[in-house]
Amino acid sequence: MGANFSSTFTDPNACSLVGSLCLQTSSPPATKPSLGDLPEGCVALVLEYLNPQEICKLAKLNRAFRGASWADFVWESKLPVNYEDLIEKILGDDLKDKLCKREIYTRLCRANAFDDGTKKAWLDKRTRGVCLSIASKGLAITGIDDRRYWNYIPTEESWFNSVAYLQQIWWFEVDGQFEFPFPAGTYSLFFRLQLGRAAKRFGRRICNTEHVHGWEIKPVQFQIWTSDGQHASSQCFLDDPGKWNLYHAGDFVVDGANSSTKLKFSMKQIDCTHTKGGLCLDSVLVYPCKLREGLQHF
Repeated sequence: MGANFSSTFTDPNACSLVGSLCLQTSSPPATKPSLGDLPEGCVALVLEYLNPQEICKLAKLNRAFRGASWADFVWESKLPVNYEDLIEKILGDDLKDKLCKREIYTRLCRANAFDDGTKKAWLDKRTRGVCLSIASKGLAITGIDDRRYWNYIPTEESWFNSVAYLQQIWWFEVDGQFEFPFPAGTYSLFFRLQLGRAAKRFGRRICNTEHVHGWEIKPVQFQIWTSDGQHASSQCFLDDPGKWNLYHAGDFVVDGANSSTKLKFSMKQIDCTHTKGGLCLDSVLVYPCKLREGLQHF
């Protein structure tokens, strides 16, 4: 009886002592793996398939993603195939070996001025398309040296801070040519024009159209030629005073066989039976055709 009672009775203090000893000797629970445990190389392989905006957002997660976001092969996939030719033309050959691919991408996405500031080129972030803009001072304008006809006027409405303004002329002709390493693709060339001279009065934009005349009589002719024999032309009447408009001259195709494309273009209205005037010429734009819809709001 006593033996049975002692065998079934347990001291609660002893039990708590054993429990505390068990807790002290047990190993801590294993931590769960996290994104930070992923090797940078594996993370970089995933980032390669994302767009630049997504890569930059994920780079803020942790150290592994931040390090992977600087991998050269990740950003080389976002660059045009001929990015080295673009660097040499726009930024200078000495920078090609000094910048990593992410820095090259960042620099090319800016509006980079070259050729004494008469041209700007940049990379579209969404499509990797290369865009080019040529200032009015980089064009051959008939009569530009005679202030009776043309004047350069400063304005904040131009990327180049000035436009060529035509007061009046009989022979209207603007020509240009350049050589540039466009990646393979189809491109469109536009003239950015405005009828009337814009200014600000009491903080509000106004447009003086008193010199606008002659553009409704005959259409303006636009033409482009490439070094490989392509030719395109179009014509239209200039209208819509007080607003900047893009007038489409034509399209051309770059097949990638040559390192650079030579292009000539012109805009003219040379019917000397009447004068024309009151026109602002800002620039010539070359855009990939797939970006034309976005130019409606340029």
